[in-house]
Amino acid sequence: MTERIPMPRKSTGLLIAALLALTAGLAACGSSGGGSGSSSSSKVLKVWWYEGPGSAYQIAWDQAIKDFKEQHPGVTVQFSLKSFNQMQQNASMILNSSDVPDVMEYNKGDATTGLLSKQGLLTDLTPEASKYRWDKLLGPDLQVTARYDAKGVMGSGNWYGVSDYAEYLTVYYNKGMFAKYGIAVPTTMAQLTAAMDTFLKHGITPFANAGNDYMAMQYLYMMELSQATPQQVQDYERYTGKVDFHNTAWTNAVKTFQDWVSKGYIAKNSVGLTATQAGNNFETGKSPMLMSGSWWAGTFETEIKSFQWGTFLWPGNTLNAGSGGNLFVVPKNAASKDLAYDFINDTLQPDVQKLLANNGAVPIAARTGGVSNPLNVELIKNFQTLATNNGLAYYPDWPTPNFYNTLLAQTQDLMNGASGDSVLSTLQTNYDQYVSSLG
Repeated sequence: MTERIPMPRKSTGLLIAALLALTAGLAACGSSGGGSGSSSSSKVLKVWWYEGPGSAYQIAWDQAIKDFKEQHPGVTVQFSLKSFNQMQQNASMILNSSDVPDVMEYNKGDATTGLLSKQGLLTDLTPEASKYRWDKLLGPDLQVTARYDAKGVMGSGNWYGVSDYAEYLTVYYNKGMFAKYGIAVPTTMAQLTAAMDTFLKHGITPFANAGNDYMAMQYLYMMELSQATPQQVQDYERYTGKVDFHNTAWTNAVKTFQDWVSKGYIAKNSVGLTATQAGNNFETGKSPMLMSGSWWAGTFETEIKSFQWGTFLWPGNTLNAGSGGNLFVVPKNAASKDLAYDFINDTLQPDVQKLLANNGAVPIAARTGGVSNPLNVELIKNFQTLATNNGLAYYPDWPTPNFYNTLLAQTQDLMNGASGDSVLSTLQTNYDQYVSSLG
């Protein structure tokens, strides 16, 4: 998921203006309804996504299905819940078959949507982006992960997906445990370090972590971003310049990560844990903090009943992992493409956007008006802080198709005491081989 700097960087400041204007634009545009001009004679729409029951996304997209049914009487919606790993590992094989959905959720980035677009497995949505005004509703920064060139590199070219929400990495914290030990919300890395030391003195592992899932690599990336420059992020994500994994930022990241493991800020025995297990460790109060995606907020709102919690941005960083959310894409072999376009458009309507906001997600509209839960207001405001300060830096596993697995293995090796230099050399080799294959 993975769950994770829009280019050109100077455009990021335009994001909030575009986001704030979105709801009005959506109302003017309206739902496509029967006026979509759909020429499809199909009476079935197949929809796949992998967001779990009770999540903000499932709640909102269920409403989009209801809206779609009202606008398309006689059309049957066949929904299937998939898993993230299932789609991450098998998408190319699935989409090469004849049994494909009409619209499905898929991870954004060069190694995922970009790869499928390059393989010719996705429908070019550029005409629909103009027709439905998605190119006006999504600001330039949010279009970066929706558009891919002929090499599958994000940021330019044709539209191959549309997102209706945004996401970023944040720190979740247990307010009761912070109060018990007299710890204030940290705003600097020195303050965070002092907080972690306080928890350790009382036998408490400060951060929940999952070494056998995406979380460990997210910790590593946030540590790298603490010393990275916007240009380095652009080079890393979009191949615009030489990437050196032995530079100051990456060297600092592996050293800091291993230091955290050694000191017990994150548990060494978390090397085999999954993200779900790490989430449970936070939910049960075993660890007072967890650093991961904004996508956890809705789950925590539903499942945590024994304590109050909040969120804060990773202290000291100006760059923070984040982007537009996962995409709705239309497979090249889809049977009901016109219906798929209408459904995607329904996810962008104000009623669906409001459900996202009120259930712990960051809607594309990114507005706090009409949002009743203070936790959700905080989540949206922190995203606005990142967006207005050019702070979104995408996710670490995007550059190559197998970088997720490479980072997963290498962060596990770091937790098990491997040489930092060896880990960085492995990352360098994997990255350079893929970039060379792009020509």
